[in-house]
Amino acid sequence: MTRLDRELERRGLAFCRYADDCNIYVSSERAGQWIMTGITAFLAERLKLTVNAARSAVARPWQLKFLGYSVTDLCLRGRGHSLVRTIEELRPVLRGWMNYFQHTQGRRALEELDAWIRRRLRVIAWRQWKWPHTRESRLRALGLDAQRTWNLSVNGRGPWWNAGALHMRHALPPKYFANLGLVSLVDTHQRLQCSA
Repeated sequence: MTRLDRELERRGLAFCRYADDCNIYVSSERAGQWIMTGITAFLAERLKLTVNAARSAVARPWQLKFLGYSVTDLCLRGRGHSLVRTIEELRPVLRGWMNYFQHTQGRRALEELDAWIRRRLRVIAWRQWKWPHTRESRLRALGLDAQRTWNLSVNGRGPWWNAGALHMRHALPPKYFANLGLVSLVDTHQRLQCSA
């Protein structure tokens, strides 16, 4: 499969591969269809391998599972649940994931995943707060400046933008989620490495 990696690199494609499971990331569905056709042909002609059509698709990253995992599903299901309940559902998945991938060498990827998970949880919080007055009171209760909270709560930006913005990162920092029981992939990886 190293030959596949080299071919994808030669084509300048962003991808993630583990054994024979591979995701390739492109900017549009049309590009995805074109790449699927080209890589399927490359595998068949050069490597004499057949792509399992039933398990292959061109789709948005959050619509597919990679190596049997999709944290997005849990975060989307969490919209109607409290953050505590969503984190309780995430905890065993994240621990299992880290146990499975404990020999990974990419700390930066784990840091990015930790940050992405926290941002998805902030999206849930922002949506649950729903009304500007609720958002204002919650932001104030979480220690934000009273003069700015009203403007922040009615900024007109969507949940994803707000979840990544400075005010929500200050209101709901990593320590906040850790106190609710969220597992850090970076910390779990470090602990597993030390105990190996």
